Amino acid sequence: MPKKSRKNRMDIVYSTNPDFEYSYDEEEEQKTLEPSKQNLKVYLDTKAKKKGKQATLVNGFVGTEEDLKDLGKLLKTKCAVGGSVKEGEIIIQGDFRDKIVQILTSEGYKARKL
Repeated sequence: MPKKSRKNRMDIVYSTNPDFEYSYDEEEEQKTLEPSKQNLKVYLDTKAKKKGKQATLVNGFVGTEEDLKDLGKLLKTKCAVGGSVKEGEIIIQGDFRDKIVQILTSEGYKARKL
C-alpha cells in the first residue's frame, strides 16, 4: 500500500472534529491484459534515450508495473544484455528487434517491428 501523505488528501486542510478521518485519493493500477490481447511495438531508437547509442524499445504494454518489469527481465535475460523499464516502456541495449519479436510471439504476445 502506498505511503499516505498530505499531498494525497482530498481538499481538507484542518478539522476540529476529533473523530475525523482524512480520505485519500486512491490510484487504481490497471489490470494486466492477457498476452494474446497485448499489441506491442518494437522499434529501434538511436537518439534521445541512450545518448546516441542504439536501443531497442518495446512500447504498448497494458498492465501493472510489476508485470512490465517481469517482461523486461525476461527479454534482458533471453537477449543476454542490459536494459531498463522506464515510463511504461522496456529499453534493451543494442539492436535486438528481430530476436525480441521472436521471443514475444513465442510467449503469446502480439508484437510487430516498426
